[in-house]
Amino acid sequence: QVTLVESGGGLVQAGGSLRLSCAASGRYAIGWFRQAHGKEREFVAGISWSGGITYTADSVKGRFTISRDNAKNTVYLQMNSLKPEDTAVYYCAASTIQGRVASGPQYAYWGQGTQVTVSS
Repeated sequence: QVTLVESGGGLVQAGGSLRLSCAASGRYAIGWFRQAHGKEREFVAGISWSGGITYTADSVKGRFTISRDNAKNTVYLQMNSLKPEDTAVYYCAASTIQGRVASGPQYAYWGQGTQVTVSS
């Protein structure tokens, strides 16, 4: 059974930083998604099974960085220079795809989400 547990969300002022963690029950390709109230879910960043390939959406490029510690089966999303429009529930998701970053429909397992709120 695949389990994913997100942590690290919270309230931060604009310009601040947060680091989200996604602890997985095994080693998978991981993606971070977010969903703001009333908006569609957005794919923010992804990392391959090995960690050698990453993807970052244009909306967060240069501010967010995805990384992983395979010894801990944990993936991180470092979020810097946060903006109020980054406010959302952030979810991590897992895919069994190997060798590349998984695309949206390939993520079969989801965490419960963690709220990130950025005040202006």
